[in-house]
Amino acid sequence: MDTRSRAVRGAVIAVSLTPWLLSSSALAQEPAAPPADAPVQPQEAPPPSLTPAELKEIEDALGSDAAAAQQGAPTGTATAPSGMPGATSALSIPGVNNGAGANFLDLSFILDVAAAAFTDKEPMQSGAHDPTRNGFNLQQLELSIGSVVDPYFRFDGNIVFSQFGVEIEEAYGTTLALPYNLQVRAGQFLTRFGRINPTHPHSWDFVDQPFAVGRIFGAEGNRGLGTEVSWLAPLPWYVEVLGSITDATGEATARSFLGATSERVQSPLDLQATGAVKQFFPLSDDLSLMWGLSTATGPNPTGHRNRTDVFGTDIYLRYRPVTQAYNTTLITFQTEAYYRRRQVPGDVLTDFNLYAQTAWRFSPRWATALRYELGTAARGEGGERIADPLDPEWTESRNRVSVNATFWPTEFSRLRLQAARDRAGWRDEAGYSLMLALELVTGAHGAHAF
Repeated sequence: MDTRSRAVRGAVIAVSLTPWLLSSSALAQEPAAPPADAPVQPQEAPPPSLTPAELKEIEDALGSDAAAAQQGAPTGTATAPSGMPGATSALSIPGVNNGAGANFLDLSFILDVAAAAFTDKEPMQSGAHDPTRNGFNLQQLELSIGSVVDPYFRFDGNIVFSQFGVEIEEAYGTTLALPYNLQVRAGQFLTRFGRINPTHPHSWDFVDQPFAVGRIFGAEGNRGLGTEVSWLAPLPWYVEVLGSITDATGEATARSFLGATSERVQSPLDLQATGAVKQFFPLSDDLSLMWGLSTATGPNPTGHRNRTDVFGTDIYLRYRPVTQAYNTTLITFQTEAYYRRRQVPGDVLTDFNLYAQTAWRFSPRWATALRYELGTAARGEGGERIADPLDPEWTESRNRVSVNATFWPTEFSRLRLQAARDRAGWRDEAGYSLMLALELVTGAHGAHAF
């Protein structure tokens, strides 16, 4: 629409609203009745009527707007200049379907860096995002992407940048409209075994991950290409049942299974199967409990049809006095236990790992946390200790105790100071570490799971 047409439309709107405005003003400021002897005031002249020429211009302007709308260019949307990319389509406006199929991303960058000092020459860190050397460590720079694609699918992705390269940590689609409380994920994702495995470092209560995750699944946590089906049971309390099928290869993601081998998938038995049951119980207005059971099974490369089975249970207890005004206290207790059974030539190796941690956020900006970890040596069917080919030196039990304090300057930044004592039975002395970690978040990042 040209400038003259817009001016004419404005004039029409002003003229048409004038009587209404005058009547509204009169009602709002109606004076008291004048005295009987007051002189009669002359009445105002009625607003001028439109000429035939003006009416013709208005009709032409409205006709051009209708033609533009039929051609897919919504009234009031700007178009890009012809010399710019995307000049053939209208600019996307939230809440408006412009026919271009545009959707909007929740996009954020999360930076995690840490300064660390270890007394051990070879620190026994098992996580790919853990600080592993004296001095400065880039734990990760994560690009988190999320978007509702259409009424049927949602897309999520996590791309991690390190000093030595870039990797696609997760990239998957999730259904949004399946019946019977069903939901499907497909792509590359962290399996939902337990509580820690499907999470990212920025949601942890500690600088590093429990060593059990790295020992059993790998430095990156258990993930792979595959598909997952979950079902929300129609019960009086929250019960979710899920199962997934993923690749069983990857030294850093499927360590107890095929690991670094390049085995081809020749049957469903060559894939890793994971199952879990998640239950939530609101014990009171202030106290809630989540309890999970998990299992994973898949082939390992030690012999024909040799397999590994992992069983786990996890508990998450959360206390937050929401019924008390101005109380910001948050206390959580979390524990996971893992039992692994691994077939090897002539024997079956078993080991047990667990961690237990508690965190206390005593003010909006301050929190402290304590964690204990335990891992046993592998044992054979007869109960004797046997060196595991995956960890030949792990011939005794190992335990680690960590404590930290966290400060949030704002919701977009975090500082964490952590100290730990690591005692491995096969080493002469315990190892000590001190870490100072900084996290910065920019952009729109979705809420974390409970």
